[in-house]
Amino acid sequence: MRITENTLNARLDGLTMPDVHATIMDRIRYLIIRMRLTQAAFGEKIGVDPSNMSKMLSGQQRITDRVINLIVVNFGVSKQWLTEGTDVPFPRESNESPISIPQGHGQLQVASTHKPGGAPVYDIDVTAGCQELSRMFTNDRIIGYFDMPSMETQNPLVRVSGNSMAPDIKDGSYIQIRPVSPVGPIFWGCTYVVVTDDYRMVKVLRKHPDRDKVILHSANPGYDDMELERFEIKNLFLVEAVLNYNIMA
Repeated sequence: MRITENTLNARLDGLTMPDVHATIMDRIRYLIIRMRLTQAAFGEKIGVDPSNMSKMLSGQQRITDRVINLIVVNFGVSKQWLTEGTDVPFPRESNESPISIPQGHGQLQVASTHKPGGAPVYDIDVTAGCQELSRMFTNDRIIGYFDMPSMETQNPLVRVSGNSMAPDIKDGSYIQIRPVSPVGPIFWGCTYVVVTDDYRMVKVLRKHPDRDKVILHSANPGYDDMELERFEIKNLFLVEAVLNYNIMA
């Protein structure tokens, strides 16, 4: 049976975080609902066969340390919370994101305890992995700061891999992104980072004849257009700047 958007939203109603007396199975079920995933999709994201995932959550199969570590690494979950019920599920999401970075002086600076000028540059490949992107912008991932005229210093710079947007965005280049509402208006013809349950992609968004869908267009003519239901978009980031560069030997 296909899980619809309404079904996923309904599962969130009345969801409460398991207390310290709950089991690991209870906490995994909580994560599945909170992340708006099916049990099978959750298993696939951490590399666990859906049938084995089902057996673990029903108590028929032991939840191994390997599975626990896969959940921690792929979703940024606190291992202490997952195994013991103490701490919080996502300890970094509330207090480690850099804010209010002041204007700098046009240079890339190594991250330190103070806040230098410029937009933060993160060691994040925006097109790789399945971890929820919004939870990845933590201080320990900052590798420097970059400032240039007209660049907003509060919006992050992230790396792009792949050639689907070449030559507009080269493999390994950096883009500055700004979070926008996935259900709000879309500026057709602009470039966005599109986040779904399974993928993170950089694409030009084009208008689809069906208002409930969008067309994902690649700058590289070797890649075909893709169609996507709008409800499948979990997060959306507008690309505000592209830093293509070549390092000369």
